[in-house]
Parts: sequence; C-alpha cells; structure tokens
Amino acid sequence: MITAANICRHELIGLEACVSGSKNPSQVGIAGTIVGETKQMITLRSEGRVLHVAKNTAAFDLRLPDDTRVRVDGSVLVMRPEKRTSMRIKI
Repeated sequence: MITAANICRHELIGLEACVSGSKNPSQVGIAGTIVGETKQMITLRSEGRVLHVAKNTAAFDLRLPDDTRVRVDGSVLVMRPEKRTSMRIKI
C-alpha cells in the first residue's frame, strides 16, 4: 500500500500530481495524471496534452489512492523507476 512514508519506493504512474514548485515558473500549477516516468522526467497527461517535467527542478504534490496529499521534492526521485522501487531510501 502506498503511504506518505514509502511513496519514494512505489510506482508513480497512475497517481494524480501537481507541480507545486519549479525553477521554471511556467510549470508551477501543471496538474494531471502521471502517465510515464524516466530517470530525469515525469510525464503528465493534462486536458488532453502530454507534458514533461524535469524531476530535479520541481516539487510535486501527489494524491495517493486514499486521497492523502504528499509533497515530494523531485530530486529525491531522480533515478530509474525500476531501481528506485527496489532499493531502500533513507529520508
């Protein structure tokens, strides 16, 4: 089960996300469903558009399946998703 304590170790695809902070001011406020993830990027589908946001320059508000909202600094997520889900991360 995905919780605020273990969000960094779980699959993010399918979660609702909003960019809450970014070095690129035009990306702040972008919201949508995470449809893809690479080592450096998160891909969101929003209003029929597909948008790419760099992980290391943004912070994300993620909505978990139980409607809890969690703010995650994107720099914590910078690694391959398959590697991140299999390793322990100390916070």
